[in-house]
Amino acid sequence: MKRSEINRALREMEEMCRRYNCYLPPFCGFTPEEWQRKGHEYDEVRDCMLGWDITDYGMGDFERLGFSLVTIRNGNRSMPDRYPKVYAEKLLFLKEGQYAPNHFHWFKTEDIINRGGGNVLIRVCLARPDEEPDLESEVTVHLDGRAVTVPAGTQIRLRPGESIYVQQRLYHDFTVEPGTGNVLLGEVSQCNDDRTDNRFYPPMGRFPAIEEDEPPYRLLCNEYPQAADQ
Repeated sequence: MKRSEINRALREMEEMCRRYNCYLPPFCGFTPEEWQRKGHEYDEVRDCMLGWDITDYGMGDFERLGFSLVTIRNGNRSMPDRYPKVYAEKLLFLKEGQYAPNHFHWFKTEDIINRGGGNVLIRVCLARPDEEPDLESEVTVHLDGRAVTVPAGTQIRLRPGESIYVQQRLYHDFTVEPGTGNVLLGEVSQCNDDRTDNRFYPPMGRFPAIEEDEPPYRLLCNEYPQAADQ
């Protein structure tokens, strides 16, 4: 992705958060220059990959394949003594025409909540033992305390305020229902590790390669410099 695309996506998500009164923690507002001066007091942000995350899955077509996220809180399963949180929280911003590709998690379970905007469509499908999608078995999904069994490949519609529980090894993808408008989603989950806990089908990357065509507006969660006093 070009840095200019990332900067634009960050500003668009900030505006969406303001529109729906989702106030972000202070570290989300730090400039790249401020990060250069931050010491070990912000190690949790660095080590748990809190903050901004823009992805095009390495495919170079962000307006069709990709979306914007911010991780508000998280633990770190590789450093449990230092970061004992067993939970995570994110906000996700998906524009009309964008698609978050099919994937499951080996470890993480999560609730996806429509926090405002249009309707999101989440397609569900179980994984076979060989991790291929099971296109035959029905899927029981849990929607705001209600259990519903649907055919494999069904798109579940979440209107604002509605949510779905996503279990381990449940393939799911995201798109916006056409004509309903951009969507702000919430995610409440177990600890999140985007480097090791995503099984994409078909396989693809997670973090973008960046072409530096302008200075960064904010740093992404995988770009923080080391603590200033090191």
